[in-house]
Amino acid sequence: MLSQLYYLLRSRQDGQYLAARDQAQDQRYLLLFTADYDALSYLNTHAPDVAEQFAVESVTSTQLKPVLDRWGYKGMGLVKDPRLPTIEFMAR
Repeated sequence: MLSQLYYLLRSRQDGQYLAARDQAQDQRYLLLFTADYDALSYLNTHAPDVAEQFAVESVTSTQLKPVLDRWGYKGMGLVKDPRLPTIEFMAR
């Protein structure tokens, strides 16, 4: 059985994943990318000054739930277009 592979951006300094934050409700959404080059493109477009502080990490769809639970994310944000960015948010 094949699992979908996703890519996450993780800080090399503190191990935190890159997330979108809903300030009004104090909730965080884990940002997911469908390709490693999309994750790198997102960083280079929107945060070139800190891009070297992040590493790309791959996870399977079955590994996502434990990551969401462990870090307390409300849901996920699947980045459809890293340059605009276009993000599809999904709450758990």
